[in-house]
Amino acid sequence: MRYLRPAALLAASLVLLLAIDGTGVSAEASAPAAVAVPRIRALTLPDRIGPPRIRDDWSGPAFDSCSAPAPETLRAWRAASPYGAVGIYVSGSQRGCTQPRLSADWVRQARAMGWRFLPVHVGLQAPCADPSRKPKRIDPARAAEQGRDEADEAVHAMRSLGLGKGSPVYLDIEAYPMREAACGQAVVDFTLGWTQALHSAGYRSGFYSSLESGVSDLAAAARAGSSPLPDALWYARWDDQADTAGSGPLTPDLWPFHQRVHQYRGNAQETYAGETLAIDRNHVDGPTAG
Repeated sequence: MRYLRPAALLAASLVLLLAIDGTGVSAEASAPAAVAVPRIRALTLPDRIGPPRIRDDWSGPAFDSCSAPAPETLRAWRAASPYGAVGIYVSGSQRGCTQPRLSADWVRQARAMGWRFLPVHVGLQAPCADPSRKPKRIDPARAAEQGRDEADEAVHAMRSLGLGKGSPVYLDIEAYPMREAACGQAVVDFTLGWTQALHSAGYRSGFYSSLESGVSDLAAAARAGSSPLPDALWYARWDDQADTAGSGPLTPDLWPFHQRVHQYRGNAQETYAGETLAIDRNHVDGPTAG
């Protein structure tokens, strides 16, 4: 220890006394530890009916494309490609492409060819998402209510296309930054309202998002005890792994019972029997519409 002159020793003693609260314990040591606030809080909405008993689970490779493909393309791909299910954007105010072919007749033709469907709804997006492409966003103060409204829109579209009760509809929430907890909470609340309304109408609830944003927050909501949770999870991680094993926040205990779809590659050009499409590749082990 370095030698202190008397004046310096007195000053050091005073500093030490000021740091003690009178109990022999420093003020810093006696202060309560900070309590970590969870990113996602639990929310429970009434779900008297619950998910429909009708289940139409399917396992295998699937693709989605921005617009519903022409029937002749579907016919060629059904014969020559490995795919057995196709993602279709059935509804939502922020779909990225027009759907000039998508109709009840298109669904009937595709069904007759043996295709199964992954219906997708693209509506309001996370409050903190980039507004340049999809500017309409969830209002955190009305998130659950807005989720129910979007579900009503999706149900109307599903019925008009001949996709009946028991079918799933996957809510498309594009990737968003994870900086703001309130943003993730709004997405969760919106999804719970979406699920609640779909169950009331007799449809299954699905949720699509990136593994690092929407799926991460929904996984946190599941662990917090939120309900009603979607019946299936469609996660985007472009790792070229055609499986539904999950990773990171999507642990084996979450959505484990044939409740997953994995989008493992995006923006791929593929040609079968002379017909070319730009697609995203998926592996399904979960609910589809037939």
